[in-house]
Amino acid sequence: MLFRQLLDHESSTYTYLIAAGIGDEAVIIDPVKKNIAQYMMLIQQFDLKLVAAIDTHLHADHISALGDLSSQLGCDIIMGEQTQAQGVDRRLKDNDQFHFGGLSLRAIHTPGHTDDSYCFVMPDRVFTGDTLFIRGTGRTDFQHGSASDQYDSLFNRLLTLPDDTLVYPGHDYNGMTVSTIGEEKKFNPRLQVDSREDYIVLMNNLKLSPPKMMDIAVPANKNCGR
Repeated sequence: MLFRQLLDHESSTYTYLIAAGIGDEAVIIDPVKKNIAQYMMLIQQFDLKLVAAIDTHLHADHISALGDLSSQLGCDIIMGEQTQAQGVDRRLKDNDQFHFGGLSLRAIHTPGHTDDSYCFVMPDRVFTGDTLFIRGTGRTDFQHGSASDQYDSLFNRLLTLPDDTLVYPGHDYNGMTVSTIGEEKKFNPRLQVDSREDYIVLMNNLKLSPPKMMDIAVPANKNCGR
């Protein structure tokens, strides 16, 4: 499998480019608008046909490259069915499968960070967006977020995957690149709660500042970053 994990340094966003191999169909997950030249270079070098650009949710900390990639390469724009974004070609529902070049992604609806948050599962890995981070979880205090919903998304969905499932998050702020479900069960401090109520209290007391680009990114991303 051809797999590239790409970092946007300004927002600490990870973007994932995935294909079965050189010359095959590919998808890109959570692309950042200002890094589109890098994506185009890799797509050209590996002779890939980009068939889909996917956002795990409506981002508030960077402008998405979905619209630009669709315009330039003719790929489909894919998000979850709950998204407020306009111009989405395919809206996935919980447990929908997306097939490309002999590979597939299974969408699982994981609300909590936002109401339109989705994670994407392959046989050996999961792309967790802003739902599960390495030793952390996504904030739940805006864009219809819910700590209670996120508790379900974590404990009743993601953490039921096999322990050796690789975890590729949407962000990392500490230089970490990959984890596993088993690692996060054991070492993630936000997962060491005894109940839903404990998790809600934890998340509601984080007192985080709003994302710096929120007032710009959210309106732009409602139009797929165009």
